[in-house]
Amino acid sequence: MLIHLSELFPVEGKEKTYAVDLEMDAFSAPDGVYKVVSKGPVALRIQNLGGKRLLMEGEARLVLAIPCSRCLDPVDSLFELHICQELDLSNGEEGCKEYLDEQPYVIGFHLDVDQLIGNELLLNLPMKVVCREDCKGICNRCGTNLNYHNCSCSRNVPDPRMSAIQDLFQQFKEV
Repeated sequence: MLIHLSELFPVEGKEKTYAVDLEMDAFSAPDGVYKVVSKGPVALRIQNLGGKRLLMEGEARLVLAIPCSRCLDPVDSLFELHICQELDLSNGEEGCKEYLDEQPYVIGFHLDVDQLIGNELLLNLPMKVVCREDCKGICNRCGTNLNYHNCSCSRNVPDPRMSAIQDLFQQFKEV
């Protein structure tokens, strides 16, 4: 959803509160697309600081289904986002083009709330998500989820640095 920011420009100190529903059903991250399981309205308070500078504060709460880093089962991850940013739109559209390139959620004098939340999610994504601390993961040979089933694959993984020594042992076994 787009919020028209120019309605705040006429009076310095004017502020407006918005409760915006998110339109996104999935979040595209660099390592995949995550389904939005639940989402609440985004509460934004935007205040005119004067000179076409705006202070934006807000909160959002949503849950994404992110695959477990070990077994790939979906894990519901809660994100409680707190937003506090200052927007400077004083140079007009041509003068602040470089500034706005760093903030792709500002299009002219419109604020794209879904893009803003997407950027905040990108900054708050965890490095690793696990379904539980003792997750066994998947078998690297057959792909079986080891949390649910055991497989008959060999767990003995030889160290490749020792392959020359293992070849020598194999030669002596034959004698």
